[in-house]
This record gives sequence, C-alpha cells and structure tokens, in this order.
Amino acid sequence: MYAVGHLALGYICGFVTSKKLKTSLNIPLILLLSVIPDVDLLIPQLQHRGPTHSIIAATVFFIPFFVAYHERAIPYFIALTQHFLIGDLIIGGRVQLFWPITTQGYGMEIGIRSPINVTTESVLFIIAIAIMLKTREINVLFKPLPSNLLLVIPLPSAFLPTFMNYPLNVPIWLIPPHLFYVFLFLASILLYLFKGSKSVIHRVLHQNNVQGLNRQKLIRLP
Repeated sequence: MYAVGHLALGYICGFVTSKKLKTSLNIPLILLLSVIPDVDLLIPQLQHRGPTHSIIAATVFFIPFFVAYHERAIPYFIALTQHFLIGDLIIGGRVQLFWPITTQGYGMEIGIRSPINVTTESVLFIIAIAIMLKTREINVLFKPLPSNLLLVIPLPSAFLPTFMNYPLNVPIWLIPPHLFYVFLFLASILLYLFKGSKSVIHRVLHQNNVQGLNRQKLIRLP
C-alpha cells in the first residue's frame, strides 16, 4: 500500500478499537504508527518489509506499553500491525511476518499500482476522512498541541512519493489524497510551532512575573 492506504486503515482500525475499549485516542500517534514500519525504506541496511514488518518484533516492542497502559495500548498496537498484517500482506510484495524466526515472505502480492489497490486506498481514505469529520476528531489536528509534532514523521511518507517519486511513483488518482495529508500535517505542525510556542513563552513569562511579585511581597514583609 501507499501512505494513503496505511494512514487511512491505521486510523480506522485505531478508531474502531478505541471505541470498543472505550479509550481515548491520540490521533497523531495513531497516524505515526500506521506508517512507521516503512522506515526501512530509509535504512539501506534493512530489507523492505523485513524486520520492521514482523508481528513478532512488533509484539516484543509493545510489551512494555501493554504492561504500563494495559488495554489503552491496544488501539496503537492494532494501528501499527495493520500495516503489514492487512495492508502489505494483501498489497505489494512479500512480508517477513515471523522474523527473526524465519525470513520467509508471505503475501498475496496484488500489484500496488493495480486498479484494485487504487480503488481500495481511495475508499479507505474517504471512510477515514468521513469518520474524522463526523466525530470532529479532525479538529484535534488544528489545536496547538505538542503531540501534533509527531506528524513530522508520517509527513515524508505522503510528501516524498508524491513530489519526488521516491520510493514509489504514486498513481494519479491517489495524488489528491496524498496532497490532503501533506497539507493537513503541515498545517497542524505549523499551527503548534507558531501558536503553541507562543503559549509556552506566555506561560513562562507569566510564571516569572508571579514569582517576581511574590519576592517583592516577601521583601516588603516586616
């Protein structure tokens, strides 16, 4: 799958799971985890769809989070593992699901540029955005929250294939969804950098003023 499919499917899986478990959802973190397995594309030493696409490696990685957060960690685990248990297992090449036990690849190998995949990713994108709009969860991305900086990581997954044809050439029908994510992530990041940083500076200055006034009161005491 391209970034559009992974982002959409990751959000949908995380959203449905969180509703079933009645837990809150950190959307930027869900979006980050939905594409993070493809970090192997940027690391020459790693085979694509190798160790970072292993259900065994993902489970071991998540053990501390399960211990610390219990069921609240499940939506994030689902968002991560859907990348290779659903997305790449069906679309694209073969996935080393059980690395390091075996490097054997598994997958249906439906072409990533095939009409089936283009249609699937387009439908998933529409469903994901429809859920975000209906639940108004998309509004979170337009608030100056520090967690929005996490979108710096999934941003290249939508930006690079669209504008630089790296590492995959995006079919024309999937370019608008990729552009939507690019501008959404950029807007969210810039909003925090401008408004969030100002808010932090304001709090620091306010705290310094309060401390200064308190010191003045102490000095005036007999």
